[in-house]
Amino acid sequence: MDDKKKKPGFAENMSASQRRRNRIIKAKEEQAAFPETLADQAPRGPLQVRNQVIGILRQSPTGGVVIPDPSFRSTDYGAIDIDKNHLNGAPFNMVVVCEVLNPNCERGDCRGTITEVLGDYGNNDVRMLTVLRQFGLSQTFPEKVIEEVEPLPVNPDPELVVNEIAKGRRDKRDLLTITIDGEDAKDLDDAISIEKLRNGNFKLYVHIADVSNYVREGTFLDAEAFSRGTSVYLVDRVIPMLPPKLSNGLCSLNPNVDRLAMTAEMLVDREGGIYGGELYESVIRSDRRMSYNECYRILTDPKPEDDEEYGEIIPMLIRMKELAEILRSMRERRGAINFEMPETKVILNDDGTVRDVKPYPINFTNGIIESFMICANEFVAKKFFDLKYPFVYRVHEDPDPIKIARFSNIARYFGASGRLFGHIKPLDVQRFMGTIGDKTALPALDELLLRSMAKARYCSDCLGHFGLASKFYCHFTSPIRRYPDLYIHRIIKSYLHGENSRSHFAGLVDNAAEHSSDMERNAVDAERASDDIKICEYMADKIGEHYDGVISSIIDSGCFVRLENTVEGFVPFRSLRDHYFFDDRSYRAIGAHGGKILSIGMPVTVVVEKVDTEENKIDFSFEYGFEEERDPREQRMSKGPKKEPHRAKKGGRGGRSGASRGSAVRSGSGKPGSSGGYIGRPKSSGGRSGRGGSRGRR
Repeated sequence: MDDKKKKPGFAENMSASQRRRNRIIKAKEEQAAFPETLADQAPRGPLQVRNQVIGILRQSPTGGVVIPDPSFRSTDYGAIDIDKNHLNGAPFNMVVVCEVLNPNCERGDCRGTITEVLGDYGNNDVRMLTVLRQFGLSQTFPEKVIEEVEPLPVNPDPELVVNEIAKGRRDKRDLLTITIDGEDAKDLDDAISIEKLRNGNFKLYVHIADVSNYVREGTFLDAEAFSRGTSVYLVDRVIPMLPPKLSNGLCSLNPNVDRLAMTAEMLVDREGGIYGGELYESVIRSDRRMSYNECYRILTDPKPEDDEEYGEIIPMLIRMKELAEILRSMRERRGAINFEMPETKVILNDDGTVRDVKPYPINFTNGIIESFMICANEFVAKKFFDLKYPFVYRVHEDPDPIKIARFSNIARYFGASGRLFGHIKPLDVQRFMGTIGDKTALPALDELLLRSMAKARYCSDCLGHFGLASKFYCHFTSPIRRYPDLYIHRIIKSYLHGENSRSHFAGLVDNAAEHSSDMERNAVDAERASDDIKICEYMADKIGEHYDGVISSIIDSGCFVRLENTVEGFVPFRSLRDHYFFDDRSYRAIGAHGGKILSIGMPVTVVVEKVDTEENKIDFSFEYGFEEERDPREQRMSKGPKKEPHRAKKGGRGGRSGASRGSAVRSGSGKPGSSGGYIGRPKSSGGRSGRGGSRGRR
């Protein structure tokens, strides 16, 4: 048959626009299959959870309806209708994940489809699964990532170590080296060696896991690490940035095995100044894994048998303590601000229920390691700033003059002298805080100060770190759990190997910094959400019990009270007899008729009135007769020892029930909640992942 008489095929019938669309789709598929650079990757995951809600699926005449979980970040959709054809076999009265099919609709007119069934709401694991889905956190890694990790050994191959040393990697395996972490930590990023020189100065070695040796640019493993941005530490589980084979194994600086590392070797004088040093690739072998509590006991309560057990580690710990005190004094002199805010530790039973909630135990050995990490971070940041090399810095910008002046006015009501205004320096803030006379209000004022400042973030420009009073700062010390650390290791290695990669990294550092900042904020929110869930579970059976606490924050509708175990609840003003006005100039609430003054730092006794485990909120009421009492701070002095918390009889003198609206569970003060309260709290400025305190987000 003549070609001209043939019927045109499907491809020949396609319009030009169809062909163009197919070419675009094919190109996107090829690009997604193997992203070439960080700049090509769209931030997937946590902050990209869109058009999705989590809630309970109820039956309806036409199929079902999803009632969104009140704690879910996107509840503006209202109840979502599910056609019977979109139930996808999901059972009713279960917690489900629902995709909204018409997200631009009016509230209450939304339709959806069920994409996943999480389980029964009463199951301990289901509430944590809602946090994972809400914040886009995945407990599993893509198959292509697992395939890349599979060939890696458990420990570095001896031949590899020999070859690495032959290529210039320094052999530091004979150097006395230890790690110090929390008892339950598994990802050991850093190890320490220290020598005291004859002139009284110190040589400090900070060895950091050389993760970039295994996580190479352009791999699926690197793309996944970039996408996650950080490890996330929920109450009952860790969502690691890297697969466990790396994070807990090959990259973790476990004792008595060879490990590839990046070493910052620094010469520190007796005033805490760094006057020399080197940065290089190394091979180390940790001599012992130590814990904070173990080191604290050795230094404060030595025993005769310690010499045989620990040997040369004991004088090493003494040198470490001496240098850490020098570094701390140096930072205080230059104006570093020390925020003292309680951290919450939730202790779980084997079945996932909560056994106890208490302040996270912190001792000075935590501060020793933190001092050394700050020292290394500053050393590395200054080096690459001087080199004018593209880099990812950790920055904490100067506070807004208006916000800091407003805080200054509040602090003066609590005994602070002087003022903070205009272009202030960290030392100005430090000295101002030192003048506060009412020490009971100091923790709450610390939180107010923190909220008056900018949030620390990652940036390609070296803008300094106000809180640390540091001109040069970065995150170099935790590449197992933070992508910026891993990324600057890659930059460092490029420089050490003589590769002139300035132009390559210059186009990537902005994206790495911005995305890492986003993922960090997402991780903080997820961790707070998991804390709130478990804290409310713990307090749910404490209705009617009396606790001592302090007023930690005040807003228009009521005040927050922090208990000694760090749990916080809300006392609505409408539950009180008098009518209270909140004076935001003095951060106090004043009774219109009785003149009672409520202020932050005020010791109070409260009764647990209501715990809402669906919205993660706790309501307190003041003990009966509180409004007729004189200042509790004066009364507390004459009471003698505190009593253990006791359960009040139902219908007893617990005061009137507080309303749930505007209440929130807190373990400190934090971001504004939608109901006017504050849910969660800002993490402290120090601490390290899995080691007590916060997650090292200074």
